[in-house]
Amino acid sequence: MKDILLDVVKHTHSLGFIDLVKVVGDDKATQIDAMAEDRSVVVKAEFKNPVTEYQGTFGMPNLGKLDILLKLPVYKDKAQITVNTQERNGENVPVGLHFENDTKDFKNDYRFMNAEIVNEKLKSVKFRGVNWHVNIKPTMPDVQRLNFQAQANAEENVFTVSTDGDALKFKFGDASSHAGEFTFATGFEGKLIETNTCEMSFSDDGALQITLDSGMATYQYILPAQSK
Repeated sequence: MKDILLDVVKHTHSLGFIDLVKVVGDDKATQIDAMAEDRSVVVKAEFKNPVTEYQGTFGMPNLGKLDILLKLPVYKDKAQITVNTQERNGENVPVGLHFENDTKDFKNDYRFMNAEIVNEKLKSVKFRGVNWHVNIKPTMPDVQRLNFQAQANAEENVFTVSTDGDALKFKFGDASSHAGEFTFATGFEGKLIETNTCEMSFSDDGALQITLDSGMATYQYILPAQSK
């Protein structure tokens, strides 16, 4: 259980702009939805194996508190983390987590958000399908070069993505300001016809999707195009 929770926190709360996730689970699948407050990023995830304790729909709020609990030294070794349930409408539904150390003299409880509230708060977590025109698997040097340009253009919140022959290029700023550009990847399949200004975009429909396999779950980070 602890590894599952650490995986969720690492790939949502640790981004710095997500403090609530919605969990939807049954015997066949366990899925997670989340969204940045400014709606700039939508997160969708599914565990490779269903988490049997996660049945029904509930929210994990205040992920910062959950992160602290998971990292307390007293719960590092031999701690027990269990899912508390209550009967509602004839069904046992998850209502929270109970933390207890191995000597049973140190305890904490973390409360889930009920389905009605989390559905209201995250009702806009929807993303219509788009055509992905460019698909690449960036290397660590590619990511490092992006990091260099991001540092050099820290005042820019968005950048432009375009293709030039077999080169995928990122451009920061414009002729009226400080600017920078670099080739992020070459030799990929596909082509962008339009030049999209956004957080990141590899689709002419105006979106970027980053897919990450954590080993326990597959996370999709969807970034709709943003305007300057």
